[in-house]
Amino acid sequence: MAAARAPVLRHLLSCQTRTLRASNQRRWAQVHDVRFLATTQQPRNVLEKYREKLDRKAREEGHADIDSLKAAYADKIRAVRKEADKVTLPSAPQQQQPPSSSSSSSFSSSSTPTTKSQPTTTIPKQSSPSSPTGIKPLSEILDLPKARTLPIKELTAIWRLHHASRGNSLCAVVPADTFAAMESAARNNPQFVLPVPHPEQGAEMHFLQWTWDAATRSATVLFTQLAEYKARGEFAAPHTTVTHYKDLAGEKGVVLMQGLVVEDRGVKVEDARWLVMCLQRFYGGWDGVGDNKARERAEERRRLLEWFGRGDGRFSVERLMEEAERMG
Repeated sequence: MAAARAPVLRHLLSCQTRTLRASNQRRWAQVHDVRFLATTQQPRNVLEKYREKLDRKAREEGHADIDSLKAAYADKIRAVRKEADKVTLPSAPQQQQPPSSSSSSSFSSSSTPTTKSQPTTTIPKQSSPSSPTGIKPLSEILDLPKARTLPIKELTAIWRLHHASRGNSLCAVVPADTFAAMESAARNNPQFVLPVPHPEQGAEMHFLQWTWDAATRSATVLFTQLAEYKARGEFAAPHTTVTHYKDLAGEKGVVLMQGLVVEDRGVKVEDARWLVMCLQRFYGGWDGVGDNKARERAEERRRLLEWFGRGDGRFSVERLMEEAERMG
């Protein structure tokens, strides 16, 4: 399989694909709505907002400056952050049917449901051993026995809230049959390339690779800038890692996804979100959604994915970008 992909990949790596200028600048002049269920929130600059109050408190307690005040409260700050990092699940209400994959609303934002106050249970941080691959099991993130008793809407809200305070995170709740279609395509084509639009520079190409970990029942996608992959090959460092957990696929009919964008790798969270949306599209996550024209476009994306996987000469970056441009 690797040998079959080599001609196309070598061609991509030999091209100046980091920025495709001139002819593509008008094409990428507008970034379309990605319609992807992702939670991203920029952290507020607490220090700047409350500097005056912190200065006053420091003087009242006899500290020379804010740094001295922070040092005095260091242990308390760490304790609060540790507590805030825990996810809590409410007591189990009645069961609810899983969402249907035939509707694109599964990838759209929805408001967090309002629930009455209920007792909560703190999730144990080490409820099962970590995988040898370093991927954290879902049981270290959620209390799985309790999660299995929650309605989908409430489970979705909790999953989003867990990631809402992390400015460099992504998350989604994907219908299990939708992810099954994506995974089937990924098994046959575990590597691909995707463009990220830059209005002033054309587009930048990114290389992706799927990996699987049986110990955690997860599938992970690694995104790396193509220029980085060209320079370092298998030692290239990914800028975004997206893990899909299948633990609840059978009982709840959903796959929980979480992603992390590494800081100082030259990729914004918005770029990573675009890449994940493209991943869904090219791997069949939205196939069957829309009219006949939409299904024709889905078939064209499937052909591009397969041509790249086989090293077929019919694959081209230009056709790839034309398909990515139509997303919106």
